[in-house]
Amino acid sequence: MTAATDPVKLSKQEVGKAAAALVESGSIVGLGTGSTTAYAIEFIGDRLKSGELKDIVGVPTSFQAEVLAKQYGIPLTTLDAIDHIDIAIDGADEVDPQKNLIKGGGAAHTREKVVDYFASRFIVVVDGAKLVDRLGSVFPVPVEVIPMAVGPVTLALEKLGGKPELRMGVKKAGPVITDQGNMVIDVKFDTIDNPDELEKILNNIPGVLENGIFVNCADVVLVGEVKDGQPVVSQL
Repeated sequence: MTAATDPVKLSKQEVGKAAAALVESGSIVGLGTGSTTAYAIEFIGDRLKSGELKDIVGVPTSFQAEVLAKQYGIPLTTLDAIDHIDIAIDGADEVDPQKNLIKGGGAAHTREKVVDYFASRFIVVVDGAKLVDRLGSVFPVPVEVIPMAVGPVTLALEKLGGKPELRMGVKKAGPVITDQGNMVIDVKFDTIDNPDELEKILNNIPGVLENGIFVNCADVVLVGEVKDGQPVVSQL
């Protein structure tokens, strides 16, 4: 099967295109991280190039987003140069029926959280596999930790009933290092009954910078799925 006919890839492209279509001229746009959001960035670039979209600037949530935005001709700005973000587009690793999210599979959740919560409208783009009945059922919660605190934070996470694991690099010896120069501990919880509460508890552990639970944040969740071999985009 070629990439062009891979139904999952096509559904990610379609949901990225649907999100890009929501961006209006004159907007400040938060540019998220990950494979589905990468298509949204590409299609925003296409709309700019064709002249359909004008006067937009992007705020990237990661080095990956920054590189893609430059590649597709999207002008960039920084958070200290603006006083608002009109719309942010970002992916998620899990989405529950209340539109709570787990993010951070790409270790960019700290910057994503700053940008996504700051935005007037936050659009989440996912494929159907990311929908879960209960947060934490498939994906662990990523916790960004300053390097000196990895030991104490690991013990604190175990006391909370989590199973913490330091995220190790792929094609790199040693741990994953975030864009902020920190490490990521992935924590599997048997059940997350109250995501709102757990988010606060995790962030109160000394040495934790931020965690990947996003609550009361997503305005629209666009879901790309494959039905009868065709890509379909629906709204949660």
